[in-house]
Amino acid sequence: MIYDLQKPTVWKRFSAYLFDIILIITLAAGFAAVVSAIVGFDNKVDKVQALETKYYEEYGISDISLEDFEKLTDEEKQIYAEADKAFKNDPEVLKAYSLVFNLIITITALGIFLAVLVWEFIIPLFLKNGQTLGKKIFGIAVMRTNGVKITPMQLFIRSVLGKYTFEIMLPVFSVILVVFANAGIFGVAMLLIVTIAQIASLIATRKTRQALHDLLSDTVTVDLASQLIFETEADLIKYKEEQHAKMVERATY
Repeated sequence: MIYDLQKPTVWKRFSAYLFDIILIITLAAGFAAVVSAIVGFDNKVDKVQALETKYYEEYGISDISLEDFEKLTDEEKQIYAEADKAFKNDPEVLKAYSLVFNLIITITALGIFLAVLVWEFIIPLFLKNGQTLGKKIFGIAVMRTNGVKITPMQLFIRSVLGKYTFEIMLPVFSVILVVFANAGIFGVAMLLIVTIAQIASLIATRKTRQALHDLLSDTVTVDLASQLIFETEADLIKYKEEQHAKMVERATY
């Protein structure tokens, strides 16, 4: 075992990351489905669709593709325009759409949060050394930058504040803004900022390869098979004193 920083290979880190992210997505989808059922999301969507159907019947139109819309006469297009305007100005419609949009954000955020909490915090607490199942399989561990074992608080900051908040939810929220809220420029800008910050973090810490979640928690990813990780800071100090004593002893000869 070696005291100096023993970084895992890029292949190991990528394989562990890919394994973990697939399982996190699967867990998040499962949790989101449960939350969706609890809050009755499908019923809220059905209400919006019922309101759409009401306007279709009232104006004598149907849901058609953009291609078919272009084939309509000017008079027919005018009917669709009037129906669309009336639909979007209906207070009941606005309320229903707002509720669905807010539920989409809430369900998505909660599903991902529970998945990250289980996979990146609770499981590593039992496996020790900050290991997820992916890291366990590929022999990777997480420790504090001084070589001491990661604490539960650091693990929480790393997983929830770092990974969930900055590295997952900000990009996800950006996509939601682009797709559902017509806030393309703002969403894309937010996504670019997070991406640039992550790249800058990796470049600035090229010796330790620390991502944003590592910088926030003062942790580093290491190769468990060759890395010496101390239980406490007292053990680290004792080790350094022993090494210093050995160096002094060798120097006397």
